[in-house]
Amino acid sequence: MTRLTPALAILAALLAAVLALVAVEFGKGAAEEPGPKIANPCHGRAPRGGGGLDATVQRIVLDGLDGAACRLHTTREELVLSLGGGGLGVTRRWDEHTIEVALRAGLLHSVDAAEQRGDVPGFLAPALRGIVERAPLDKLIRGGIGLSDLLG
Repeated sequence: MTRLTPALAILAALLAAVLALVAVEFGKGAAEEPGPKIANPCHGRAPRGGGGLDATVQRIVLDGLDGAACRLHTTREELVLSLGGGGLGVTRRWDEHTIEVALRAGLLHSVDAAEQRGDVPGFLAPALRGIVERAPLDKLIRGGIGLSDLLG
């Protein structure tokens, strides 16, 4: 008769716990749960909380991605997943130039909106627009961009 080692006993207990957890989740209706609701990028989203530079940059980028996704008739999530080399198994529906034009237009619009909201001071908005107009978005779309690329 073979004796159970402590390691095998722990492994068996963990496996039993996993099976119990899965059974409980299915019992609560996990199989019937609806998927997450993806927001329409063409409709305004609730304002994001927070203040400071980080929150402002996040709002500008997320609003810019929404604008680009709306222009491409897709979701922000699909657009982001299509950026880069496609290593995530997402097939890109647009060519690089189309994505670049949509991203620039979305980001420029979001800078304008941030200036109107007062998130970006009037003296800084032209500099941000210049960065958006000159940023090498083609490198981002192909899957690699760094801060030095944005600042020249």
